[in-house]
Amino acid sequence: MRVKRSWAAVLLLLLPGVAWTQSEPETDEPDVLPPTRQWHSLTRLEATTWALLPRAGMGRDEGFVQIEPTLIIDGGEELGVNVGAPVRLRLWGGGEGAGLVRREDWDTLSDWGQLFRGLKFGSDTAPLAVWFGGLENYTLLSGHLVRRYSNRTNPDYHPAGGFLLGTLGPLYTEAFASDVLGARLMGAEFSLDLEHVFFGKPRIPACYTLALSAVHDWGRAGGRAPSLTLAHLDAMAVFRVRPTYEAFVSAGWGGRPGEGGAWGAVVGAGLDVLTSTLDMKLRLEGRRQHGGFRQGVFGPEYELARFQAAGADGRPLADAPFPEGHSLYAEANVGWDAVSYGGLQKHLSLSLGVEAFTWGRLDADGHVAVQLFRRNLELAVKGLGVSLGRPGARYLGAAEVRWRFLGGRLYAMGTGGTLLFPGAEGTLRPAAFASVGLGVGNAR
Repeated sequence: MRVKRSWAAVLLLLLPGVAWTQSEPETDEPDVLPPTRQWHSLTRLEATTWALLPRAGMGRDEGFVQIEPTLIIDGGEELGVNVGAPVRLRLWGGGEGAGLVRREDWDTLSDWGQLFRGLKFGSDTAPLAVWFGGLENYTLLSGHLVRRYSNRTNPDYHPAGGFLLGTLGPLYTEAFASDVLGARLMGAEFSLDLEHVFFGKPRIPACYTLALSAVHDWGRAGGRAPSLTLAHLDAMAVFRVRPTYEAFVSAGWGGRPGEGGAWGAVVGAGLDVLTSTLDMKLRLEGRRQHGGFRQGVFGPEYELARFQAAGADGRPLADAPFPEGHSLYAEANVGWDAVSYGGLQKHLSLSLGVEAFTWGRLDADGHVAVQLFRRNLELAVKGLGVSLGRPGARYLGAAEVRWRFLGGRLYAMGTGGTLLFPGAEGTLRPAAFASVGLGVGNAR
């Protein structure tokens, strides 16, 4: 529950209202044959208007009709495919020479990665598993370098990321790349099961682990920005294990290789709860920052901060000063469903991360989605606030509503929110967007 990633979560597919048939539960009885693989598929087509409204007099209004086809093939725990991407055809705006298709959506090799929303091979229980697609709310194992990261926060950059999970004896490894078609953010964490090393294979794995992680940003794709390298060492011990929950404590130390005096320390505790209706993960950490280093640098706003960090300084995050001090970090991820449904859809899905610094800064990001009226109505809201309470604070937000009718095959949708576009000189241009339209889907 601490290091294993739920494929159902990472194969989220961003498809509200899609229900997949559950596989049969595992059994220890030797005379029971394993269930055969069940294949499921879904095709979907959305047609919406999409209006882009630059703010503060920066740029021109633009309008598009957005057509978004989707194909999903679900082959069970070890195989899944989700392909499709929005194509925006211009209705108005853009200035002289603007083409029919929005150029910024397809002007680099990395942008073609958006065709792949999700490709998975292998499962949590397999010795090797691979995932390709969009990274949303991604955390690298311990989470002290990469936490709640999204590789598509920059609205003009649409890469396909990927990560690899591997187990070999007492060693558990996760490696990732934020852009498999470009030289960008790459990293890995190696976690060693100490009980397995000293006493043989344990009944409950990963109760006492020592982990080393390192992440490097080449800064060459998605716009040029300064490179950055961080490393972190972590120790974790589980002190209570029960059938429906487990609790653990952790401690770690990290720094910037080659940068003397840039280091940070962290101590924390966590609780993971898993029942037939509830999946909840809680984290609480005390942190120390020194010499410009901080935990969670590669976070939800990193794809913007790499050009211009939040605050009055205006420098890229790799070069921006960061005050020395302490902070308290809290995170909650909750999925709840009233009918014990084990698939992707939940009546409530909530994720929230908050960090308060002793020198007066507050960072917060989160999203919440609810399903009502027999799952026919879905409401979702997400938001991001960085450097709150300080000059140069950064805010982003969006909301979406979907209403399904005619047995769920047809639905109406509307969404809107704010965006930040990196400019040619590393500045960020504010804009707002709004979209309304219809969609049709067919699940088999």
